[in-house]
Amino acid sequence: MKQNITTPALQNIRITDPLFGHYADVIAERLLPYQWEVLNDRVPGVEKSCCIHNFRVAAGESTGQREGAVFCDTDAYKWLEAVAYCLASGKGKQYEQTADELIDLIGRAQEPDGYLDTYYTVLHPDRKWTNLAEGHELYCAGHLMEAAVAYTQATGKDKILKIACRLADLICQVFAEGKHPGYPGHPELELALMKLSRATGEKKYALQAKYFLEIRGKGAPYLMEELRKTGKDRIFPEFSDYTPNYAQEHMPPVQQTTAEGHAVRAMYLYSAMADAAKEFGDPELKAACRTLWENTTGKRMYITGGIGSSGHLERFTTDYDLPNDRMYCESCASVGLMMFGQRMAALTGDAKYYDVVERALCNTVLGGISAQGDRYFYVNPLEVWPDNCLPGTSMAHVKPVRQGWFGVACCPANIARTLASLGQYIFAQDEKSVYINQFISASLKTVIRETEVRLELQSDLMHSGSIRLDIDSDKAKPFTVRIRVPDYWEEPVFVLEEKTIAPVIENGYAVVAVSYAGKQTLTVSGRLTPRWAAASDHVRADAGQMALLYGPYVYCLEQTDNGTELPSLFVAPDTRVQAGAPIEGLPGHMPTLHFEGMRLSSGVGDSLYGAPHFTLRHQSLTAIPYGLWCNREPGEMQVWLKALL
Repeated sequence: MKQNITTPALQNIRITDPLFGHYADVIAERLLPYQWEVLNDRVPGVEKSCCIHNFRVAAGESTGQREGAVFCDTDAYKWLEAVAYCLASGKGKQYEQTADELIDLIGRAQEPDGYLDTYYTVLHPDRKWTNLAEGHELYCAGHLMEAAVAYTQATGKDKILKIACRLADLICQVFAEGKHPGYPGHPELELALMKLSRATGEKKYALQAKYFLEIRGKGAPYLMEELRKTGKDRIFPEFSDYTPNYAQEHMPPVQQTTAEGHAVRAMYLYSAMADAAKEFGDPELKAACRTLWENTTGKRMYITGGIGSSGHLERFTTDYDLPNDRMYCESCASVGLMMFGQRMAALTGDAKYYDVVERALCNTVLGGISAQGDRYFYVNPLEVWPDNCLPGTSMAHVKPVRQGWFGVACCPANIARTLASLGQYIFAQDEKSVYINQFISASLKTVIRETEVRLELQSDLMHSGSIRLDIDSDKAKPFTVRIRVPDYWEEPVFVLEEKTIAPVIENGYAVVAVSYAGKQTLTVSGRLTPRWAAASDHVRADAGQMALLYGPYVYCLEQTDNGTELPSLFVAPDTRVQAGAPIEGLPGHMPTLHFEGMRLSSGVGDSLYGAPHFTLRHQSLTAIPYGLWCNREPGEMQVWLKALL
């Protein structure tokens, strides 16, 4: 029988990990109230959101004009989704009433026919569905649907789900085949319709998503034609170089072979393609997803799991174009990469996709939020020199410190909903198996083969190279536990009830059979060693340089430990690296890494140029996980170090 890999209910997962458990607590205790205050424009010193104000204006309950980004309705939807995930995990109960009140407000802002978008309701009621390239109506609708499914599943309350279904029904009417010829300018609705279809059992939502995928990129580029008609009424006139591949309409998705255009839009589109390939058993879509995944991760992804190398238009460029100091790597793009990877694993049953999910999570996504949960990176560079991050320059998009908020605020809320729902990336299941996809301490209660199964995962991977899995099942119905075995986990030894076993490795998973009821303990003990990595010769920015990895974590050097002018540091490829004690104040008790390097001096001194008198001197260096950088004193940061041969 074909595997049907699904995610267990988040209500049945509890995260106890010292690192990711910290962020789960921070989201529930600090991030939710902070972001709610931001959405209500009550936090001084940060950019105004206007989000809740706009819903009140649309509902006719407040005077004033609609303000803020055209798509800022989604900030409320993503906040609501994060609340839902916190509630599902047993946290954030104090925000349920606020969430219910927000849902009531959203309902009052909805128009009688189901339409819901504050920008068009308030400012341009006569222009609905006329600027799909820029207007983000369908993008906003998608985030509403995702929030609705999450909140209904977490609480059992279906008011927001009914609101979302009314809007989805309207969209299915307006964009039915033979009617409106358009499709989402910013993909998101497609994957949301797939999710709404699974939650409600309404097949028409999945069919509408598939239809959007089928018509995209056929014939003349619809979005480009639309922009020509928009003329002087453009919402984003600065995007004068908007091209078909920017919005992935240069050809039908099933024919695409390279990751193009806006990185977040691409990942959301590919996620929907993977959903549709699984739902409809479409081999062509599945093949296209594989090809796009391989191009994205094999030729256009940073070592941190960041994607989207261009600071202009937040987009992919060409294979191996991966600059380190002026790149973009939007936090949302790495969230999208996690979503795409999770769906590819469910589609194929292959653990390799979770290797990339793990890399994006542990580095770029984690780095996008401060340890306290109230500061954020939108852009995630691999090299930072604070003095040249100047407004009005090509470096203006790079921030040397996390920000309190953004005028375009998709990343803070996206990180929140991702970390709040992290259980979906740790565990999966099919008819006969439970999958361990991430080594993050957590517990799970689920049912496999009509048997209640309880798992307790205790991970000490980053310290001892081992994990412990306590398994408890009610009935003697055989099932399997499938444990991802990544390449960095050297020589893992599996011991079940004090007996060493040699499980078969299938699609990157060690398959351990559980054949009797009661409690059992499985331990896996391997070896993790710090390792140096080099990039392909095709990656010009990294020529002659090395990066330091430990498990799934990329490490970096910060000024506070190593001084200024980090580009002057060199290290030999055979340099021995020692794991050291965690830094006090950083979450998760993550080990530091220590090694000996060399600092190069030109001998020119304070003159701008002069005759070279190069010298090298030894320097002891300290590296910390990239995902935790800039949680102490601001300063320089660097991932890649020059190799000393």
